[in-house]
Amino acid sequence: MSRLILAGAGHAHLHVLKSLAQHRWPGVEVILLTPYARQIYSGMVPGWMAGHYTLNQCAASLHHLASAAGVSLRLESLTAIDAATQTVDTSSGTRLHYDALSIDTGASVDVSSLTTSGARCLSIRPLERFVEDWTSLLDAAHRQGSWRLAVVGGGAAGVELALAAQYRLAHEIGRANACVSLVSGNELLPGHGIRIREQVSACLRERGITVIRARAAGSPDGLLLDDGTTLAVDAFIASTGVQPPSWLALSGLALTPDGFIAVGEGQQSISHAQVFAGGDIASRIDHPHAKSGVYAVKSGPVLAENLQRTLQGQPPSPYTPQRRSLYLLATGPKEAVMSWNGLSARAGWVWRWKDWIDRRFMRQYAPGQK
Repeated sequence: MSRLILAGAGHAHLHVLKSLAQHRWPGVEVILLTPYARQIYSGMVPGWMAGHYTLNQCAASLHHLASAAGVSLRLESLTAIDAATQTVDTSSGTRLHYDALSIDTGASVDVSSLTTSGARCLSIRPLERFVEDWTSLLDAAHRQGSWRLAVVGGGAAGVELALAAQYRLAHEIGRANACVSLVSGNELLPGHGIRIREQVSACLRERGITVIRARAAGSPDGLLLDDGTTLAVDAFIASTGVQPPSWLALSGLALTPDGFIAVGEGQQSISHAQVFAGGDIASRIDHPHAKSGVYAVKSGPVLAENLQRTLQGQPPSPYTPQRRSLYLLATGPKEAVMSWNGLSARAGWVWRWKDWIDRRFMRQYAPGQK
C-alpha cells in the first residue's frame, strides 16, 4: 500500500480531503498532519473580528473531513522533512515514510523587527492563536475603556484588519475611545491599481484610521518609526511579510532565494517528483504570483488530481495560475471594496457578494456535504 502524507490543512488541502470523500483512492493510505482540529478560513476572519460571523461559521472541522475521506488525522506539527529518504518528523517525535508528500502548512509572519516592542503583539498567523489574542484584546479594551491599536502592514490583509478592528472597537467602547493606526510602509496596497487605492484611502479617512507611511520596529514604548518618532500603542497586529518555516532549509528540497518551496508545473517540487506544495509555503518559479488565499484555493483541485496521478505512476497535469485575481476587501461594516482588472467599487452589494462567496466556500466542508 502506498502512503500519502498531507502536511498541513490549508485551503488547498481542504479540497484534497473533499475529493477523497467523494472517491477513495484504492491502495493508498492517507495521513493528515496538522496541529489544530479545525481550519479557520482566513477570508472570513475580518468579518468575524467585526462581529458579523461566529467562529464556527468561519471554520471547517478536520475531524469530520478526515473521517469522511477515510484519512488518518494526527494532531501534530511537521518538524522536519528529509527528501532524500522520503521521511518526515513530527512534533510527537514520530518519523513517517511517504510515497507522496503534499505540503500546505502555510507560512509564518515575520515579526523579527517587532519583538522588542513593549506593546502586545498579535500576529495574524497562526490563526488559532490570533483569534484567541483578539478575543483577549477586546476584553482588555473593555476593562481599560479606551484602546490604541496599530496594524503593521499595508497590504490587503492589513487594510481589512485595520478596518475590522476599528469597527469592532468603536462598537464595543465608542469611536472616540478607539484609536486605530495603519502603519503601511512606503506604499498602501502595493501592486494594486490606483482606483482601489483611492477607494480604500477614502474609506480609511472616513473611519478615522490614521495611515502612517513608514516602517516600524519594536520599541519599549510601542513602535519606533523609521523617521525616529515613536508611536505609543497598547497593542499592534502584525500583518507584515511572510517567512518560511525554519525546517525547510534542511529538507533537501529545492527552494527559492527567499526560502520557500520551488514548484513548477502542477505544483510539483522542481527537485523531487514525489513532493507537491500549495499555498503560501510554495512559490511557482514558472508563473510567479502573490501569496494569496485566492491562489491557494485554486490550487486545491490541481493537487488532488496530481497526487493521485503521481501515486499511479503518471506525470502531473499542467496548471497555470490565473493572471488576475478578484479582490473583495471588507471595510468593517457590511460593506466591501471590489477590485478587478483596474475596476473598483465600494458598496453594500459588494459585501453581500463577498458574503455569498465565502459562505458558499465553507458549505463545501460542512457535515453532510460531499
